[in-house]
Amino acid sequence: MRVITFNTQGIELATELGLFDWLVQQNADVICLQNLKAKEYQLDDERYHPEGYNAYFFDAWEDGYSGVAIYTKHLPKAIMTGLGFELCDQHGRFIQADFEHVSVSSLCVPSGLKGEDAQAAKEAFMDGLLGHFRKTLRKRREFIFCGSLNIAHKTVDLSNWYANQTVSGFLPHEREWMDEIFEEMGFVDAFRELNKAERQFTWWPDYNRARSLNEGARLDYQITTANLRKTIKNARIFREKSFSEHAPLIIDYDVPM
Repeated sequence: MRVITFNTQGIELATELGLFDWLVQQNADVICLQNLKAKEYQLDDERYHPEGYNAYFFDAWEDGYSGVAIYTKHLPKAIMTGLGFELCDQHGRFIQADFEHVSVSSLCVPSGLKGEDAQAAKEAFMDGLLGHFRKTLRKRREFIFCGSLNIAHKTVDLSNWYANQTVSGFLPHEREWMDEIFEEMGFVDAFRELNKAERQFTWWPDYNRARSLNEGARLDYQITTANLRKTIKNARIFREKSFSEHAPLIIDYDVPM
C-alpha cells in the first residue's frame, strides 16, 4: 500500500503547477491532501478528479481557507470527518477513510507563526488531537495519520535549530507533545523508522533560495500505530519538483487494503 501526504497550500495553484500530473504517475493507493484553500463544489473540474480515484473532502466553513481531502483507489468502508471540537471541525482539518485492515487520515495542525492568538489556537488544537490519539489506542484496528503537524520534532529535523528554539514549530513544549505521541503512546514516525539522516526536510520558506540550499524543516508526517512498524518498506520525500512550499511524503507499507 502506497500512501502520499502533501500540504498543497492551495490545491488550485498546486494543480496548475502539475500536482495531479505527478500524482497519477505515483500509483498511490491513498493520497492525503491538506490546506486546500478551496471547497469541494469549487473542485468539480475533471483535473481534480483523476481517473481511478474516489475523492472525499472536508471543507472549512470559511472560504479560501484550510480544508483536507483523501483520494483513494479503494472504496472505503466509511468516511469520518472532524474530531468533535470547533478548531478542527469548523476549519476542515481532519478526514479519515476506514478500510478493511487500516484507517488512513488527512489532518492539518494550524500554524502558530502569526502571533500569540495563532499559537494559542494551535495549542488548543494539539490538545484535542492528543485526546484523539489516546482514544485511538483503545481501538482494535491500525491507523495511519498523515499531514502537516507544523512542528519539527528533533534538532535533526530543522536547519539552524539553535536559533529557532523560541519560534513556533520548535518550542520545547511542542517537541514534548511529539515525544508523548512517539515515546509515551508508542506511535511510530514512519519516515524516521527507515531514514535517520540529517536535513530530511518537507518544508522550506519561500525566500533566500531556501529550497535550493535545503534550509528548511520536517513538518509533514505519517504517524502509525505500533503494529504497523514492521510493515514500513520504503519512505522518501519528493523534492524534484515544487508544487508548494511543502514536499510530498511517500511511504510504502506491506499492508493489504
